[in-house]
Order: sequence, then C-alpha cells, then structure tokens
Amino acid sequence: MLPPELTLIVAATRTMGIGRSGTLPWTGLKKEMAYFARVTKRLPPPPSSPSPSPPALNAVIMGRKTWDSIPPKFQPLKGRLNIVISRSHTGSEQQETAADEGPVRVDSLDQALAHLKAASVARAFVIGGAQIYGAALELEEARRVLLTRVLSPDFECDTFFPLGLGEDAASRDSGWVKRSKEELDAWVGETVAGGAQEESGTRYEFEMWERVD
Repeated sequence: MLPPELTLIVAATRTMGIGRSGTLPWTGLKKEMAYFARVTKRLPPPPSSPSPSPPALNAVIMGRKTWDSIPPKFQPLKGRLNIVISRSHTGSEQQETAADEGPVRVDSLDQALAHLKAASVARAFVIGGAQIYGAALELEEARRVLLTRVLSPDFECDTFFPLGLGEDAASRDSGWVKRSKEELDAWVGETVAGGAQEESGTRYEFEMWERVD
C-alpha cells in the first residue's frame, strides 16, 4: 500500500511568516484553532468499494519543536495519530505499531511516510515547523496546502513557510494554484466560513492550494 498524499496545514501572514521566537505571532484565534482540529480529525467519505479494514484515524506529522509547543494537557492531539520527527530519535525509540494516537517517534520524514504506509491512515497532515514543511514540499506526496492567510495586522516574523502562495503569476509558475471555496468546502467536508474573519483583532481567511505539476 502506498502512503497517503500529504496535506500541509498552516497559518501564515501575507509574506508567509509563521512564527517569531519559537511561538505563534498571534493569539486568541480560537475559531481558527477549532477549524484546524475539525479538519485534521475528520475522515474522508468511505470509498465506494468496501474495504476490509477502513482507516480509523488521520495522522498529524510534526517536528519536535512543534510537539513541544503543544501544552502537555493536549498531548497527543486527540483523535489523530501523532508522528513526531526528530534527528535525536533512534530506531529503538520508534514505535513499531500505532494502535493509539501516539506519539510515534521517528528520525526522518521518510520514516514517517513508511509508518503511514504500515498504519494505513486515512489522511496525513503536516503541521510544522518550517523545516518539516520544507522537507515535505520536496516530496511528490505533498499535494495540497490548507492555508489560513493572516491578513492583518502585519505581524513581525522570523520564521517563514518555505513556499510563496500569492495571487500572482509566481505562484502559478511554481506549480501551485488556489482552489475555489466550493472546492475547499468539498475537500474538508464542511461549509467553511467565507471571506475575511476576525478574532482578537486579527483578520484572516481560509484558502486551499493544490499542486498541479
């Protein structure tokens, strides 16, 4: 069985900033965080042909710093198989099976994909940080970015998503295109709030980009 395609899910500013000093530049986006939780938990519709053992979980793949940034009371992220990548992990530290939500600890993205293949998950989401995003974008399995575009204010960032996704020809030339809201709704399985949203003085909107090369 092939590993599932990868969907990167990220909140980023207009200049693709995603962090500052190891934390998120913004706070108080409870509705945005709830969207993240719903989308990464929700299983896709079952295939038309019956499967003897349909996948029971989606997976979230993250680096160690992203894992450490999750408050301990929320570790692991519930209802999802958690896979944590760190070069400090050795083969003896990896879990060979994933009967629960993890975390499964691996030392590379390649090993994470191998585990996904063995675990037979439904969907796989890459949730950060920048280095893991960059490694994922190098793989043909990376097919989609679910982007929360932070519109204002202009947050100062020192960490950036390694792909420019703008409304210009450069994005199209890079092999990525923005999909319609209807296509976003269909893929995530809900009617996503359209247009600019605002929480705690921060404006943002939900987008979906897909690779077309």
